[in-house]
Amino acid sequence: MLVRGNLQKMKTTLASPVVYQLPVGDELVTLNNVIGSPITLRFIKEINCIHCGRKTNKSFSQGYCYPCFKSLAQCDMCIMKPETCHFHDGTCREPDWAEQHCMQDHFVYLANSSGIKVGITRGTQIPTRWIDQGASSALPIFRAKDRLVSGKLEMILKQHVADKTDWRKMLKGEPDAVDLVARRDELVDASKAELNALAKEMGSDVFEFLHKEMPVGIEFPVLIYPEKVKAHNFDKTEDVTGVLNGIKGQYLILDTGVLNIRKFGGYLVELEL
Repeated sequence: MLVRGNLQKMKTTLASPVVYQLPVGDELVTLNNVIGSPITLRFIKEINCIHCGRKTNKSFSQGYCYPCFKSLAQCDMCIMKPETCHFHDGTCREPDWAEQHCMQDHFVYLANSSGIKVGITRGTQIPTRWIDQGASSALPIFRAKDRLVSGKLEMILKQHVADKTDWRKMLKGEPDAVDLVARRDELVDASKAELNALAKEMGSDVFEFLHKEMPVGIEFPVLIYPEKVKAHNFDKTEDVTGVLNGIKGQYLILDTGVLNIRKFGGYLVELEL
């Protein structure tokens, strides 16, 4: 089987294990049934912006051309740092886009990927966000009325817990089991003063503690985890080939190294199975 087209981040379905489909141009290739078999991804030396489609010599922010990177709200710094959201100041690059994506309910969660971390996501991105981060389990702990509030909640909690995933550690195997409910309660108790201050500053109805939620477990389709993590890079090597040993997060785990599909969004490739 040979498919040619521009890469996009893998589509996922929560199942046991997670079902992965790789968009290559107009084709949607299910990868679970080729785990254990050789595959080749060949970069054709063309990159197209994942938003506007124009050719670009360099990809910005995981798949955008430079004009889109500079103009789109989804590429603004506040996407990486939601506590800096400036929608209410009237300076958002795309207010209509923000109404649909930022001014909606967001969830603050705990996830266990390379260890426990705190994060945020829109409700429509649960459980996709957790799968993309390679989390073996996750637990929503707060519902916030918008992205700004969720960012402020994350800032409070990350004084006590990490907000980053160690992707190399995540790809080496399953993390140690963590009681997320107990950890949630510890964090909320330790942050009580700051949470009360935030409620007083922004209003008691801007966020809700989700004390009845239970953890969601996630199983990934991996036959063999690598002992050492070596990353493939299309900017340095055009051909990536090897036996597909598994998939976790947005990474293909080959016996020759790992490939972050999301990093190379918009890259024109040939996929050979």
